[in-house]
Amino acid sequence: METGFDLDQTVLTLGGRTLALGDVLFIGGAVMALLVLLTLIAVWRSATHQRRDLAAARERAVRAEARVEDILKAQTDLQGRLAAMTDMFGARHSEMSTTLSQRLDAMSSRIGQSISEQQKNAHDNLSKLHERLAVIDTAQTNIQQLAGQVVELQSILSNKQTRGAFGQSRMEAIIEDGLPMGGYRFQTKLSNGSMPDCVIAMPNGAPDLVIDAKFPLEAWNAVREAKDEATETAAAKRFRSDMDVHIKAISEKYLIAGETQDTAFLFVPSESIFADIHEHHEQIVQKAHRARVVIVSPSLLMLSIQVIQALLKDARMREQAHLIQGEVMRLMEDLGRLDDRVRKLQTHFGQTAKDVDDILITTGKLTKRSQKIEGLEFDEKPQAAPDKDAPETGAESETGRLRLRVVDGEPE
Repeated sequence: METGFDLDQTVLTLGGRTLALGDVLFIGGAVMALLVLLTLIAVWRSATHQRRDLAAARERAVRAEARVEDILKAQTDLQGRLAAMTDMFGARHSEMSTTLSQRLDAMSSRIGQSISEQQKNAHDNLSKLHERLAVIDTAQTNIQQLAGQVVELQSILSNKQTRGAFGQSRMEAIIEDGLPMGGYRFQTKLSNGSMPDCVIAMPNGAPDLVIDAKFPLEAWNAVREAKDEATETAAAKRFRSDMDVHIKAISEKYLIAGETQDTAFLFVPSESIFADIHEHHEQIVQKAHRARVVIVSPSLLMLSIQVIQALLKDARMREQAHLIQGEVMRLMEDLGRLDDRVRKLQTHFGQTAKDVDDILITTGKLTKRSQKIEGLEFDEKPQAAPDKDAPETGAESETGRLRLRVVDGEPE
C-alpha cells in the first residue's frame, strides 16, 4: 500500500474559495518566514537601542569624569588662593603688630618728653613768676614816684600857656591819626590875620573847618574846688563869662564867609568836663549854638574826623569813578571766567564722586565674596540656559551644577 500527500487535495474552504494542501503549506511557510523576519527585526532594534544606551552611558561617564576633574582643579586653585591669602594676612598682621608697637613706643616717648617739658615749663613759669613779683615791687616804687610827678603835672597845668599846649597836643594827636597829610594845617594864618589852632581842608572845594583848642581851665577848677555855695556861684559866673568871651572870639575871628565854614569847633580836652558843661551849664551850650560854635569832646572830635575822612574818601572815589568802573568791568569778566571754571570743576567732582561710588560697590562685592571664600560658603545657583546652537561641553549639564568662577582674583 503506497502512502503519500496529495498537494492538490482540498483541505480548506474559505469564503467560497477552496484551498489545497499545497496552498495551505505555502501560506504557512510564508507566515513562518514573516514571523521569523519580524523577530529578527525586533532583535536588531533591541541591539541598536542597547548600543545607543551604552554610548550615552559612556558619554555621561566621560562628562562626569571631566566635571569631577574641573571641580578638583577648582578646589586645588581655591586651596592655593586660600594659602596665599593666609600668608598675606599673616604678613599684614605681622606688619600691623610691628607698626603698632613702633607707634606705642613713639607715643610713650612723646608722652615722657611732654611730661619732662611740662615740668621744665612749670619750673620756668615759677622762675618768671618770681621775676614778675620783683617787677611788681619795682612798679610799685615807680607808681609812688609817678604820684609825685602827677603833683608836678598839676602845677604845670596851672600855668595857662602849658595848659593850652596840653589841650592842643591832644587835638593834634586825634587829627593826625584820623586824616592824611595835607588834609589839615596847624597854626596857620587866615586872611584877617588871626591864627586858629587847626584848619581842616574840606572836600569838593568847600571852605575850611576851624578848630580851637583853648579852654578856661582856671575858672573850671575854681568851680570844682568851691567849698561853699557862694564861692561856687561866683566861680560858675566867672566860668560862664570866660566861656562867653571865648565863644565870641571864635565867632568873630574864625568864621569868615567864603574862606571858612559857617561853623567852628571848640575843643574841650576832657570827657568829664564836656559832660558837666552839658549837664550844669546849658546856657553856655545854647549860646555857642547861636554863635555857630560847636563844643566837642575828644570822642566827638574823633567821630567828626572819621566823618570828614569818609567824605574825603568819597570825593576821591568820585574823582576816580571811571577807573573804578573799568576795574569793576574787569572784575566781572574775571568772575565770569571763575564761574565757568567752577562749573567745570563741579562736573569733574561729580564724575569723581560717581567713580568713587562704583569703586565702593566693587570693594563691597570683593569683601562679601572674600568672606564667603573664607567661610567656604558657596551658593548653588542654576546656570543660565545654554545657547541651542552652541556645542555642549563636558563640564555643563542640563540640571544645575556647582558654580565657582574666579577670574584674576575678581569673583563674580
